[in-house]
Amino acid sequence: MEKPPDRVPTAAEIAEIDATHLIKTSLKPADLLFLFGTREGVDRRVETACRLWRDGFFRWAIVSGGVTPGDTASECSVIKQAMVARGIPAKRILEEHKAMNTGENVIFSLPIIDARIGLANVQSVICLGNTWTARRYPMTLHRHWPEVEKMLVTVNSFETPAHLWHTDPAFRAKVMEEWDKIEPYLRKGFIAKWPC
Repeated sequence: MEKPPDRVPTAAEIAEIDATHLIKTSLKPADLLFLFGTREGVDRRVETACRLWRDGFFRWAIVSGGVTPGDTASECSVIKQAMVARGIPAKRILEEHKAMNTGENVIFSLPIIDARIGLANVQSVICLGNTWTARRYPMTLHRHWPEVEKMLVTVNSFETPAHLWHTDPAFRAKVMEEWDKIEPYLRKGFIAKWPC
């Protein structure tokens, strides 16, 4: 099957994506770090989680991600092992090993969080994931757990700086793919508007 052509955004679309999708939130200490699984940029994501831990930005973490095709270990296992190796106590990291997409990350993790620390004991969450997915992480969390305060930290696995995403064909393709999901996902109820 032929790959679809690279969709190059207009200047207006770039400005809208920068303003509404690739957002930054203020950051303060949270009850929970929600680390969305990945196979791309794992080291940078783990480095960011460890920096947030050292700087006192979370008390608990959950790592969510299943086994991707061609692998034997779950994203969760790989990421948690790296977090522990870099100094985050294993007992502070909750594990979710089945999720295959962002919706499942949240849906499968909520019962684990509830059983271990209680959803009512979590007032604030830092979502940690890829730059290009950006606000879709907290939008997914907001759909299923609207009560908690959500913050967003993203990790850029490209050498191109995030503000120049539109100049790098591979980075641009990732951002545009995610951007094009937002409206259909809102209509289908997979995500909820955030920030509100």
